[in-house]
Order: sequence, then structure tokens, then C-alpha cells
Amino acid sequence: MDEDFWHSRWQQNEIGFHEGAANALLVEHFETALGRPCSRVFLPLCGKTRDIGWLLAQGHRVAGAELSRLAIDQLFQDLGIEPEVAEEGRLTRCSADGIDIFVGDFFDLTAAALGPVDSVYDRAALVALPAAMRRRYAAHLTQTTGAAPQLLISLEYDQSQMDGPPFSVGGEEIKELYADRFEVTRLASVEVAGGLKGRCPATEHAWLLRADRP
Repeated sequence: MDEDFWHSRWQQNEIGFHEGAANALLVEHFETALGRPCSRVFLPLCGKTRDIGWLLAQGHRVAGAELSRLAIDQLFQDLGIEPEVAEEGRLTRCSADGIDIFVGDFFDLTAAALGPVDSVYDRAALVALPAAMRRRYAAHLTQTTGAAPQLLISLEYDQSQMDGPPFSVGGEEIKELYADRFEVTRLASVEVAGGLKGRCPATEHAWLLRADRP
């Protein structure tokens, strides 16, 4: 899976992973798990998710990373905001009051460029990546965010019935990816209404990741 795959998905509007409203598990669990007034929340591989608008409406600041400039142009259009755009190394930074989105390869984003964040919200990043990439992603995310606490939304389903993305990522793998830095706690599980893409039963899980040491 390469960059052309995702650019093609956005250009052809094949974005079944995009939800039309803020994710229910985010709304239910973010404030109790991670939230505090005026925190800065990082969303990796954010697309044009409605979750960003919800977080802004709660008084949080948002930072994000996304490969597709088309997705981010649509995000700011949906928010009714005209961003300032600047080239920063191999990334493009689109910024406005309370929001900074870095467009380009997530692995080119550094901690210095991102700046301090108070928490991470991952709904569609880890599950978007094949198994061969997930360990590298988890390590880079932890390094870039200083092991900030994380609300992670994962999916589990029988992948013999349907291949990803989104991919099925179980609890044992999440613990293997993150247990060296985080205490991993499952907060909730819900069945995906109508099944995943209407094709097979799936369960969505909310996980809280908190650093167990500095």
C-alpha cells in the first residue's frame, strides 16, 4: 500500500471510512479519558473527519497529519475556515486559529514541527495500515507526541470475509505495539451497525493508552 493508493481513494471519493458525524465513542469517552479545557489534541491520518469540528467546538485545539491535500482542502471548506498555508520542509502546514494540519507523509512529521500536544486521538490511522507498517507507525507516533495519552479506536472483524483497509486490529496486537510505553485499557466495545461496509459483522473498540513511565 503506497501513497498513490490513498490519493486515488480521495480523488475518486472512495472514503467509506469517513463518518458523517463525530464518532460516538469519541463523544462518550474523550472528556473523561483525556479531556481538559483548551488541550491540544493530535489526530494522525485525520482526513476531513467531523471529529475535528467536534473537538474544536469543545474548546480544544487540534493538530493533524494527512497525506491528501484534497482531504484537507475539503476539511477547511467544511469548517468554513480559510487557512494560512506554508511549506515546512517536506510538509505543507495549513493553519488557522486553533488548528494546524500537516499535509504530507506522516513519517516526515517531527516532534519539533508538531510542537507539544496534550493527547492523541486515533480513529482511522492504525486500522488504515497493513500489519507490516503498524509497528513503525506506533513507534513514530509515540516518539513524535512524547508518549502523550491516547484514545484509540480500533476495529475487529473476520478478515477472511473482507480485506482492509480498514484492517482488523485486535487487543493483543495493540498491547504488543504500545505496552512498552503505555498501560492499555479497553473502555468500551460496540457492534458496527449494519456490519463493516455492509459486508461482515464488526466490533469497534475504544482504548485508553496512558504512559506507565516518563
